[in-house]
Amino acid sequence: MRWVDCQPDTCQRVYFANHTSHVDSMVIWSSLPPDVRKVTRPTAAKDYWSRGWFRRHLAKSLNALLIDRDKIKVHQSPVDMMIREIGDKYSLIVFPEGGRAHSDSGEIREFKSGIYYLNKKRPDLELVPVYMDNMNRILPRGEFLPVPLLSRVVFGAPIWLEEGETKNEFLARARQSVLRLRDI
Repeated sequence: MRWVDCQPDTCQRVYFANHTSHVDSMVIWSSLPPDVRKVTRPTAAKDYWSRGWFRRHLAKSLNALLIDRDKIKVHQSPVDMMIREIGDKYSLIVFPEGGRAHSDSGEIREFKSGIYYLNKKRPDLELVPVYMDNMNRILPRGEFLPVPLLSRVVFGAPIWLEEGETKNEFLARARQSVLRLRDI
């Protein structure tokens, strides 16, 4: 684990990362110091993390904010729910790709617009890029038990929505901020 141009802090942040495995949220969360973990909530898909006692237990232990992907509508925005749930206390862990990558190539898919709207509505939140490597091999798709392999987590310098920046420009820049960490 490495912090580049950024240090752990309890200020309100949105940690945003590439997504390749169901272990991703736990890895980022456990990489944070205890005082930061107490105020950081991973977002997760409700349809997956509500199935079975073990997943429910993990989600509850992490104080995960479960998003019902089947009920995403204009009047039931996950962004509004996130803003309501974090109030002026909590930080979030999000995966702007919208789901796990399906390949081992390490490619990061285009980001969905949620992170843009989150920062537009809450410009005070620091957006911290996070790059994770090898998580898809630690807990491959369809597997239940993690495999003990080396991995890497890199936290980068915070970004914010810049004045006059369009949604597409911001999403491309946010994605680039994660990709840059791959080579560190």
